[in-house]
Amino acid sequence: MKLQNLLLRLEKHHKKKLDLSLGRTFNLLKKLGNPQDKIKNIVSIVGTNAKASMGYSLKSILNVNGYKCNFYTSPHLKSYTERFIFNDNEITEENLIDLLNDIEKVLGDDNATVFEILTCAFIKYAENYKDNINIIEAGLFHQYDSTNVFKENLFTLLGVIHNDHFQWLQNKSIEGVIYEKTNKLLNSNIFINKQVTEDIRIKIEKSLENNKSEKYYFGKNFNISKSENGFIQYQDDQGELILPEPNILGEHQLYNISTSIAASRKIFKVKDDCIKKGIQNIKLKGRLHEIKSGKLKDLAKNNKLIIDGGHNISASLSISNWIKQQSQDVNLIIGMMKDKDHYEFIKIFEGIVKSITLINIPNNEGAILKEQLKQKLINIKTIISLSNSIEESISSISSNNNNNIILCLGSLYLCGEILKLN
Repeated sequence: MKLQNLLLRLEKHHKKKLDLSLGRTFNLLKKLGNPQDKIKNIVSIVGTNAKASMGYSLKSILNVNGYKCNFYTSPHLKSYTERFIFNDNEITEENLIDLLNDIEKVLGDDNATVFEILTCAFIKYAENYKDNINIIEAGLFHQYDSTNVFKENLFTLLGVIHNDHFQWLQNKSIEGVIYEKTNKLLNSNIFINKQVTEDIRIKIEKSLENNKSEKYYFGKNFNISKSENGFIQYQDDQGELILPEPNILGEHQLYNISTSIAASRKIFKVKDDCIKKGIQNIKLKGRLHEIKSGKLKDLAKNNKLIIDGGHNISASLSISNWIKQQSQDVNLIIGMMKDKDHYEFIKIFEGIVKSITLINIPNNEGAILKEQLKQKLINIKTIISLSNSIEESISSISSNNNNNIILCLGSLYLCGEILKLN
């Protein structure tokens, strides 16, 4: 409760939870001695989707090769401590409380959002590990995100860019999203992940025309594919790699992993054996993450219980492709936030899942109520039911099904609540 109470107090430093501008961030960083100019080895991660997957893949590969990493990511699933990785270890709650108290004292009566305070806290604390690789994931967009404060970086990993968060844009289109995410990328090296469509990739390429970085595109400068006999083949200008199965599910994760492999080979000259070991050691929660033990797994009986925080259209496309490859029936449990494209997200699962159960996300005022969500889905021709809780929905599905997959998705906040309950 100490950490939660502290965060509630930090919220009072600005009237808005989200305010896209950089003035407050630079003001606080200046008060902290401009730590953004003192830490080196910056890796920027930008995109609509795939940011965490690329970040954790890169971290795992670099760790096997002997590099130490700091990693800033958001949002978290269970605790804010998950956002702060220093020297390859998650910060303790006690240390995070001390760090944030110190940052608040320096901030004084000045304004800053919680995300801005958290970002500045990470950058300041990273000064303690100056030789580490600093992997820093952007929050919303990039241009005015508080992670966009560095003068130089080693490279940028550019993930999947797709329609999302239109409410924050004047140009409410894919072009608007691409502009916000690419307009202020640093001139260094940019590794661009596989995109949902070739048209989006071309628009990204056009948007980056004036950026002087060396650019490496999936499908052009590096590639990955899975053959019928199960071998995973990676190729770039340094040669071909035959890879083992990674320990994260979904064909889309191969694209994410390949983007990190391309960067690790080109920038860090990582050994092939380290890449092979690294992709088998990736620690990634909430993305097609199978829960194999615990209270909720017991309720699922002999059905597989899987969670995914996907909440936008590109995520639902990737998840639906994974569902189509399964030999078992899939039953969805969905809870979503109010500001998402609910119909288009769920419409993609029509005809490929056995059932859809809608629930409220517990302890979250920003979530859409299940009754309101169902009203939006009246034209979807799949069995849709309502449930009163996570536990009730899992129990109901498992009592009527045997050897199925129960897939909970729609929000990382839902994933966090499930992990807490389990």
